[in-house]
Amino acid sequence: MHFSLERPEAIIVSKIAASASSLDLEAFVVGGFVRDKLLGRPCKDIDVVCLGDAIALANAVSTLFVPQPKVSWFKNYGTAHFNVKGYDVEFVGARKESYQQESRNPIVEQGTLQDDQERRDFTINALAFSVMDYLPRENAQSIHHTAQHPGMDSHANSVIDPFNGIEDLEKGIIRTPLAPEKTFSDDPLRMLRAIRFASQLGFTIESNTLLGISDAAHRISIISQERITDEFNKILLSRKPSLGLDLLYKTGLLKIIFPQMVDLAGAEYIDGKGHKDNFYHTLQVIDNVAANTNNLWLRWAALLHDIAKPATKRFEDGIGWTFHGHEVVGGRMVPKIFTKLKLPMQENMRYVRKLVELHLRPISLTKDNITDSAIRRLLFDAGDDLEDLMTLCDADITSKNEAKVKRFRNNFEMVRLRLREVEEKDKVRNWQPPITGELIMQTFNLQPCKEVGLIKTAIREAILDGLIENSYDAAFAMMMEQGKQLGFTGN
Repeated sequence: MHFSLERPEAIIVSKIAASASSLDLEAFVVGGFVRDKLLGRPCKDIDVVCLGDAIALANAVSTLFVPQPKVSWFKNYGTAHFNVKGYDVEFVGARKESYQQESRNPIVEQGTLQDDQERRDFTINALAFSVMDYLPRENAQSIHHTAQHPGMDSHANSVIDPFNGIEDLEKGIIRTPLAPEKTFSDDPLRMLRAIRFASQLGFTIESNTLLGISDAAHRISIISQERITDEFNKILLSRKPSLGLDLLYKTGLLKIIFPQMVDLAGAEYIDGKGHKDNFYHTLQVIDNVAANTNNLWLRWAALLHDIAKPATKRFEDGIGWTFHGHEVVGGRMVPKIFTKLKLPMQENMRYVRKLVELHLRPISLTKDNITDSAIRRLLFDAGDDLEDLMTLCDADITSKNEAKVKRFRNNFEMVRLRLREVEEKDKVRNWQPPITGELIMQTFNLQPCKEVGLIKTAIREAILDGLIENSYDAAFAMMMEQGKQLGFTGN
């Protein structure tokens, strides 16, 4: 494997090398930056390990840039950080760590580069190179690796690779540098990181490492919900989220961090009639959505669209399995799930809930003799999220029967055509009725009360049903009629 640093990266690393040389320190770039350069992936995070005072090194490096970046430092941890040229550069002294059973906060001691590499989570993240390969006087522009093992002398233009991480990169393997039980017991978040890297990179988790995750799954309970959710979101944002979600399920982690999703798994049979496995159906829907958009919250809507099927599952004689109202019950579950997982509770939650509640509506419009009123209501209810809703519904077609899939997709094209026709004619998407609550109160000399809402709702429903024109005059006339029926006299 071979990689070259881009110009901003080479400038940053050469300045680190110059400062390290002037302070008589050894310094190394280690971890994800080296991994991603070898894989040809972009990376904006540069982690620097030095044998000595990391804060002093960071301060010295910062003075070589104009304008000088602001250094944030944490004396208790011996770390420092600044942002320059669009890169986050973090400095830490080489260290070794030990952990107590019920905490992921390590006891830190000064260590060697080898100690620092041993504390890394995976072999592919334990790679390093010396910044001295980029001393300005050498004017080096690229690094060629020679795999290094403990006890071998490092030399210029080499990647220091004590655990065969480069070979694991080439084979697409996630493996811990030390025994999996130690790596995962020390920091249980690494179990989620292993699955996240497998999902992001399309790698395979080595068998002993995978077994180690299953054995240590219960340890995830000591990790904060925010960190768990951050890793879960990264899995959802990977190119094929089903890879990571299936690993979470098979290792037992999903049962602990998101039990409602595990409840979707499996199929039940009565009198020879069964239903599809809604867990693996959901995974396929998420992958279908992921193939079309990077929208995290649309992927969450795909994840939760059938979340209430276990709660609404019934067997009806002569019909089979039904899940009546699962979209409504699922919508009610969304806020509770967002709260538990500490996901954003404002616009993102409302967006996901809306799509979960509406995900069956476009399917119902594929039937014959659908009225313009039904089309108008969907346009009104979906608003700006209509295209995302249609993406979700299209992704929900997961049948292995090609003829059935073709029929569904043809029906969906007809629905899209009807939606465009009605929208062009009636302009009801994001529409608001021409009569406001303020006008109703002013006209009938009312204070806020339920009757104001009744009049406003009646006008809105009449316009959506096509009973009156979508105009101010028609709506005002109906307002006066509704007020009269309620015993109000207009001004």
